[in-house]
Amino acid sequence: MAIQVQGFDGTVAAVDGTNYRSMRTTLRPLDHGALGSYRLSLLSGTMAAGLAANSEVFQFRWSDATRICVVTSIIWDGLSGSATAFAAGFGKVDVLAARSWTADGSGGTPATLTGNNQKQRTSMGTTLLGAARISSTAALTAGTKTLDTHALAQYSATFGTTVSTQWIPMVDLFHADAGSESPLVLAQNEGFVIRATVPATGTWQFGCTVTWTELSSY
Repeated sequence: MAIQVQGFDGTVAAVDGTNYRSMRTTLRPLDHGALGSYRLSLLSGTMAAGLAANSEVFQFRWSDATRICVVTSIIWDGLSGSATAFAAGFGKVDVLAARSWTADGSGGTPATLTGNNQKQRTSMGTTLLGAARISSTAALTAGTKTLDTHALAQYSATFGTTVSTQWIPMVDLFHADAGSESPLVLAQNEGFVIRATVPATGTWQFGCTVTWTELSSY
């Protein structure tokens, strides 16, 4: 006996092909309702030489009490040395989840999150993101939070002494297909940071890009 599956508007689901006759479906983004989906890309200033190991250079904090932030992508947009060379050595970037984040960090350049900024469609709601910031010339201050012991993701590289070259390429540090993988889900006073470790003497620039959707429940 045939069974029909209907959508909310009464449309009957169809199948494709003559062998397996799989149900025809269409993948869609997360249903944000009256909220929205957002994308933020920030570029640092020229970082001064002598950055301490594991310095926080990007921060992303969710502070809304009733909605959640579903992060689907965290991209490191490369690390390029400038005219002042590094000493040869090891470098890395990593992403760590932050919990109990009750006070923002400071320093650097904060993102402007008002109005239509970062919306992926104008009709979406203004983002509820609490804060995001990127380093300008030095590490960000930590604020009040607890970082996980281990990273969610990391990328390591060997640095040489050549000036004005890219040492770390663009890399997708975290990516989750919301239809099949668990994204990074942030409740109130949760977030993540990106930390950097580079060899001595060099000056450099970098960028970060984040994609997220704001939901009432997930």
